[in-house]
Amino acid sequence: MQSPVLPTPDPDELATLDRSALHARAYERVDAAWNLACEVYPELPRPRVWLDIRGKCAGQAHFGRGGLRFNPVLLSENRQAFFVDVIPHEMAHWLVHHLKEGERVQPHGHEWRSVMTRLYGLEPRVTHRFDTRSASPAPHRYECACRSHFFSVRRHARARAGQSYFCRQCRQTLVYKAFEQS
Repeated sequence: MQSPVLPTPDPDELATLDRSALHARAYERVDAAWNLACEVYPELPRPRVWLDIRGKCAGQAHFGRGGLRFNPVLLSENRQAFFVDVIPHEMAHWLVHHLKEGERVQPHGHEWRSVMTRLYGLEPRVTHRFDTRSASPAPHRYECACRSHFFSVRRHARARAGQSYFCRQCRQTLVYKAFEQS
């Protein structure tokens, strides 16, 4: 038996879409992934969809809100990978969560990996490899002996409140360096 898969979108067509058309196409892709999941689990509730995540996270199955959340900046910058990998990744979480005992399984455990490979025909990757600089600006510079590190507003606030951070290379404590004004 051949495993069902989502059709691969045309990258040239995705590249031509403006913001609203891209978002509409993302909603359609979520629907297609949901419809495919309903073939194996007809009781699966339809998730609501939001394009409201900021930062480095590409997507999230948010069970408390009853749906899937996606990062619109990373969607716009990584269109093909988002449609092929991220949307099915989050729908796989949605499906596994709604299965019997789904709340007790590991987020990227056997059940999730099985949905990714057998239902969506994808390699079950846990994280993306997108360039997140434009989606997650990190304006606060910290230094160690070997280089500069840039912190987000949240991480900077934690450091200012006493949380210590260390360089993975030289293992020194990172020290805040304010940008010099010209």
